Amino acid sequence: MTSRVLIVEDEPAQRRILEEMVKRFGFEVHTAENGLKALEILGTPTGATVELAILDLMMPGMGGLEFLEKLQAIRGDLKVIVQTSQGSIETVIKAMRAGADDFVVKPVSPERLRVSIQNLLKVSALTEEVKRLNKKVSGALTFGDLVASSPAMANVIRLGRRGAQSNIPILIEGESGVGKEMIARAIQGESERVGRPFVAVNCGAIPENLVESILFGHEKGSFTGATSKHLGKFQEADGGTLFLDEVADLPLDMQVKLLRAIQEGEIDPVGSRKSVKVNIRLLSATNKNMIEMVKAGKFREDLYYRLNVYPIMVPPLRDRKEDIPALVNHFITKLSAEEGRRVHGIARNALEMLQAYAWPGNVRQIENTIFRAIVLCETDTLDIQDFPQIAALVEGFEVKIPPAPVPAPHTLRRPDGNNQVQIRTTAGQVSDGNGIGVSIVTDGGHIRTLEEVEADMIKLAMHRYRGQMSEVARKLGIGRSTLYRKMRDLGLEEANG
Repeated sequence: MTSRVLIVEDEPAQRRILEEMVKRFGFEVHTAENGLKALEILGTPTGATVELAILDLMMPGMGGLEFLEKLQAIRGDLKVIVQTSQGSIETVIKAMRAGADDFVVKPVSPERLRVSIQNLLKVSALTEEVKRLNKKVSGALTFGDLVASSPAMANVIRLGRRGAQSNIPILIEGESGVGKEMIARAIQGESERVGRPFVAVNCGAIPENLVESILFGHEKGSFTGATSKHLGKFQEADGGTLFLDEVADLPLDMQVKLLRAIQEGEIDPVGSRKSVKVNIRLLSATNKNMIEMVKAGKFREDLYYRLNVYPIMVPPLRDRKEDIPALVNHFITKLSAEEGRRVHGIARNALEMLQAYAWPGNVRQIENTIFRAIVLCETDTLDIQDFPQIAALVEGFEVKIPPAPVPAPHTLRRPDGNNQVQIRTTAGQVSDGNGIGVSIVTDGGHIRTLEEVEADMIKLAMHRYRGQMSEVARKLGIGRSTLYRKMRDLGLEEANG
């Protein structure tokens, strides 16, 4: 979603100049001619989504300093850039003490204003991300903290909030990567168990011979290697929530014990002579069709109906593409901070491309894609060039490779120094002095080996596609790993001649 900026300026000409300037930066703009009108806008539903204000300090009626004082009571989190023609130290100090976050002097340059807006919005986004992470760690994450504002997710949130108000077992269904665990955490965060332990178990990742011990615990000496007593996940989650991810992957013999634990509220640790009472809220999730598994005898029918008392189906990302812009901005903020990169946003056409893609890996895939793009990005804004794999799969978008400059003659050298062949590239062609194309004969007139010709072809492709290894491999019809292996095996070394 495009960030909203509020401009508070009493001079009409200056207000229009600022409005057009900020729009060119890619933000949605609202304007107010004085502080009182700005407070009215901020009190509306639209105003509640404003993320930053550009405020003139010297205005008739309610001035900028008075506006800042009143703002603290209604939107203390709103980032504010103040601007004035009076750039004295005293004015700066007063504005900052009143709650301003940055200060510019009229007339402000577009670049100075753009950097200030981007930096403050990034700080605001990072602050929200820190709050979200703290809530996740403390078990207090709510549905309001999720990046899920699309109509397709409205029913998920409605069902989740209702289910959170009781202790009913909930089965969260959906494809891999749609965010089932985040839904489960939000259910706990809006339930009476908020702040208590949230224990997640991936049932598909546990070795079959360790499932019982990990879920229910074991006593010291109960089996070979049990050198100490171990509390299982049920006991770790006592008083809180146990989330069984990929529950359909549980072995049949463990399904019997899980059913008893749910029904009786007690477990039998391996090697223990007595049962242990546990008080948990059970949430489970699956990406499989469990009805078909029940019919095939791969999952117990009685356990299925015990888990599936209150089902919630999370739609795949392709059915809620309205969430993609917010998810992209969320991951840009999070991952650029983690990587120490100054990436502030994404170009409009690149975002349109991401929205046109089907995302079979859902939210997990989009996070990994943004991660890779941030590593590739050489500017402060992600562009189509940073998503070569997605561009190759979406019709109407492609990575444009700039034309290769004409390089100086260079020599391909073999490790033994023999069979050196000097080649020159011109307009994407290679000449060995005898004709156009990669030479297939040596200076003595003998046929060159396939290995030597292959080395020339790889080198030509490297120059033609500017070292973009994915494109080089694709044009040569081989995989990237194969390309790297061939280059290593051929022992190519470039030396400018």
